[in-house]
Amino acid sequence: MQNQEIRTFGRRHGKKLSARKLWLMDNILPAISPKNIKKAGNLILEIGFGNGEHVRDLAHNYPDSLVVGAEPFANGVAALLSAMCDEKTNEILPEYKNIFIWPDDVRDYLRNTDSLFSQIWVLHPDPWPKARHEKRRLLSADFLTMLSTHLSRGGQIIIGTDHWEYFDWICEQIKTTKLKYSTPDLETIHTRYQEKNKAGTTAPKYIIIKK
Repeated sequence: MQNQEIRTFGRRHGKKLSARKLWLMDNILPAISPKNIKKAGNLILEIGFGNGEHVRDLAHNYPDSLVVGAEPFANGVAALLSAMCDEKTNEILPEYKNIFIWPDDVRDYLRNTDSLFSQIWVLHPDPWPKARHEKRRLLSADFLTMLSTHLSRGGQIIIGTDHWEYFDWICEQIKTTKLKYSTPDLETIHTRYQEKNKAGTTAPKYIIIKK
């Protein structure tokens, strides 16, 4: 029997979705799968987008790019779809027509695409702080190396976390690879998960990885 891959995220479903959100999941989501991208232009990927606040910021700030958001939590996907679509017509708003959504484990998507990204964002990934759960941490050396194969020339992986032990752990993981990284002071990127600040730290720390 083939070993099952360790899951790096928690639950897939939260509270019951509204009728509108269920309709969006059934009717809009399939049309904006990244599998439907016909022409590879400038691509940006965000992994684990939560409710999609930063995905929408990326779509607004990079209107000439295609933004792929990956998130396995159905309620987060539904929240992003709801924000992307007109409340009356349920059509995607013009400013969000460059967003594509992968509603599942990003590793499955990456293994089945040859797309290259100029930016790959991972903001506030689950730190799995308990020692027995450390193996569930997404940003291992192997995963970061795989991510780097999907960077275009000059591309960057941008990681942000308010969990400083996880930050140090990620840096140690990178040191075991051939990747280059820096830890700059970036302007704070606001998301719902940052506002929760479960780690109780003063501000997020950031890591930028290049090949």
